[in-house]
Amino acid sequence: MSFAVVVLAAGKGTRMKSRLPKVLHPLLGRPLVEYAARASLEAGAGRVVVVVGHGAGEVAAALEPLGVRTALQAEQLGTAHALASARPELAGWEGPVVVTMGDAPLISAKTLRGLAEALPEGGGMAMLTFEPDDPAQYGRVIRDAAGDVARVVEYKDAGPEERAVREVNAGVYAFDANVWDFLEEVDRNNAAGEYYLPDLIGVYQRHGLPVRAFKAADPTELLAVNDQAQLAAVERALLERLRQKWMRAGVRMVMPETVYLEPTVELAPDVTLEPGVMLRGATRVGEGCRVGAYSILTDAELAAGAEVRPHSVLEGAVLEGGAVAGPFARLRPGAVLAEGAFVGNFVEVKQSRLGPGVKAGHLAYLGDAEVGAGTNVGAGTITANYDGEKKHPTIIGPAAFIGSNSVLIAPVRVGAEATVAAGSAINQDVPEGSLAIARGRQRNIAGWAERRRRKTQPSEKGNSMEEEMKS
Repeated sequence: MSFAVVVLAAGKGTRMKSRLPKVLHPLLGRPLVEYAARASLEAGAGRVVVVVGHGAGEVAAALEPLGVRTALQAEQLGTAHALASARPELAGWEGPVVVTMGDAPLISAKTLRGLAEALPEGGGMAMLTFEPDDPAQYGRVIRDAAGDVARVVEYKDAGPEERAVREVNAGVYAFDANVWDFLEEVDRNNAAGEYYLPDLIGVYQRHGLPVRAFKAADPTELLAVNDQAQLAAVERALLERLRQKWMRAGVRMVMPETVYLEPTVELAPDVTLEPGVMLRGATRVGEGCRVGAYSILTDAELAAGAEVRPHSVLEGAVLEGGAVAGPFARLRPGAVLAEGAFVGNFVEVKQSRLGPGVKAGHLAYLGDAEVGAGTNVGAGTITANYDGEKKHPTIIGPAAFIGSNSVLIAPVRVGAEATVAAGSAINQDVPEGSLAIARGRQRNIAGWAERRRRKTQPSEKGNSMEEEMKS
């Protein structure tokens, strides 16, 4: 079935108490409105139009990668007026139109398509309904003997029997092609002076066309966002969906309620996520990997068997099979740990490749470096890659040994199987197999402790050490 979708996203969202347009508030790494647009595309909509208003330029820019159309509602005069604003972008479209909300991010593609398919064959409209745990102040959907919608009664106008009805209006609709003509019959004779979509129910019925109800299977799909508390509630619901999805796919989560992950993340079977893990962006975690407690991975890639130990931060980094990072490691964009490489406590790696079996166990900074297979990098080693104007590379050959507390001042090369003595500041290339020592020669002064003691004690004349030194 071919249908179009109009996403209403023009509201300011004053209850969010934020300068950011409501539909651009982030939800698991994506703006709110992107969820509705993606669901529309996944449902198979032939055309998707997002009606924008407050922050129109920002909202349109956020949606540009999806390739959907936008229409401007210059004045916010109600939901029916918003739908009418989309008509120019639907010129030539003669099929049904589904209308959903940009602040209701949990509505699925399946539900949108089901609503479109619920349209009466001979013409009419369909409305999405649901049964919340607490119907509260929602308008009650009253059905007729045939099961179609007889009327929607606002809570304040409902009698006891009507208030006992639990089925309520979700505010999402599907219309046949008559909707454009019928919109002209919607008036603004109400307290707010606005044009409302629910008024189309009466218009369709006056024209003798049926109004069907399509009940959502999962009431949480209809959670909408109007303030920060509701945004948090929607985020909890979406996180739980994602956790359940991946656990059913074979992912082990220790204390799953503490795990944060975004819809763009991909996980393989037998991955283990410890408490407090955060997985963001285009992170990919391969089979059998383990991500330690309170680690944060953004756009990271872990091959099968890699491990991230607790409290590590990875951004744009790659761990090949069997590589280990952490605990307390920081891998910045461009960091690559080849098979079996290991970086440990408080090691930072940026724009560098560590070859197979490389070890940097403690307190090191490796930036703009190429480290050959089997090399050992001692504690406190730094590649001084920045001269104040440009970054320079450090190249270390395979099976080298970099002693603790060394500084490699780039650009510099250390050859294969070379050794850099601990405490050295290397600013010249080290040939293959050589020992480089670049530090002041050690000098031991015998008897220093005794001489120091005598100088700090007053003499018989009462002279202090300072006075003796002056003399």
